[in-house]
Amino acid sequence: MKILKIACLIILGTGKLFSQENEETPKSNRLDFTANIQNNHLWRGLIITDKPVVMGNLSYALDSEKKWKVGIWGASALADDKDGTHYKEINYYIQYSHNRFYIGLWDLYNSRNINTAVAADDIFSYSQRRTAHIIDLRTNYTFGPSFPINIEADIMLYGGANAGEVVLENDGSYKKNKYSTYIQASYPVIAGEKVNLDAFVGAGFALNDRYFLYGNGKNSFDIVNVGVKAGKTVKITEHYSLPVSMMAMWNPSNKYARIQLAATVF
Repeated sequence: MKILKIACLIILGTGKLFSQENEETPKSNRLDFTANIQNNHLWRGLIITDKPVVMGNLSYALDSEKKWKVGIWGASALADDKDGTHYKEINYYIQYSHNRFYIGLWDLYNSRNINTAVAADDIFSYSQRRTAHIIDLRTNYTFGPSFPINIEADIMLYGGANAGEVVLENDGSYKKNKYSTYIQASYPVIAGEKVNLDAFVGAGFALNDRYFLYGNGKNSFDIVNVGVKAGKTVKITEHYSLPVSMMAMWNPSNKYARIQLAATVF
């Protein structure tokens, strides 16, 4: 019920936005989409897939200032992983951003390797006990120019049976959700240069259980994501530039590391 109340408040808060018309911002300018290509997909210290991935994000601004947006984010690997499964994901979201603050409610659905013994492989299933969807609350805030550290906090509010987020009773009935939580601090070590560099550290824990999604299943709190990310813009032609980045990531809890190369094609 608490989750439904949060969702309703967000929806009600956007009600007026649908009815507003602003001649200075035509509806056609509120619709946008982008595409990325990466050599892998890393998320909160987890390796989602080691294969090259194409990602797309379609968004629509609900207000003329583009503070409120709804959208669909999706991704697909270009090849099967070594276990024979293929990464495909589709997410839906509503978000609000203003100045240095962001909050978003995301519905995540990763169809790779769903264990049908514990979760439904039906994308339309939102069963409390078996849904593979994850309702994810995301927030972040960047402090002022004198100390521009960014703090991110994300909580899994509902679902996630395939990810081990749902705990069952001995008779198989629903018991609780773990509410796995991820917090991260990042800092722009180099900014405003040809190549910019951010450093970050992220940790995980569960609000309602000893164990959480991002760790090794042994600790109730752990550092799961440490790294640096460099970015620059490569000029291709007079009218087209390509933003590219390189990230080095270590997960001390799961004891692995990865390099990620990414480009925003448009």
